[in-house]
Amino acid sequence: MSKAELRKEWELRIADFRNSGQTQSKWCADNNVKLHQLKYWLRKIENTNRISTPSSKWVSVTMDEQYSESKNTIQITIGQASIEVKPGFDPSFLADVVRTLRSLC
Repeated sequence: MSKAELRKEWELRIADFRNSGQTQSKWCADNNVKLHQLKYWLRKIENTNRISTPSSKWVSVTMDEQYSESKNTIQITIGQASIEVKPGFDPSFLADVVRTLRSLC
């Protein structure tokens, strides 16, 4: 069996396990699978999905007339919070603030 076939088989098994509502131990006993195999494949597939799925999401940006008048700042709105960003800002600090605001929304 190729690696791709084996992975596909385990993706199907994991989907079956998750849809069963059973504990890992119960599902393994009912399906003649060793518990450590299930745990291994859960970790392997979740880590691969985490790598291939970006954690950030695209958000819509609305430009208003004020932007064309003042090109030295940009305003970011997340939920009810609004952030004004000016040239020379600290990108790392802004990323931390945005992450924090998004976790609160």
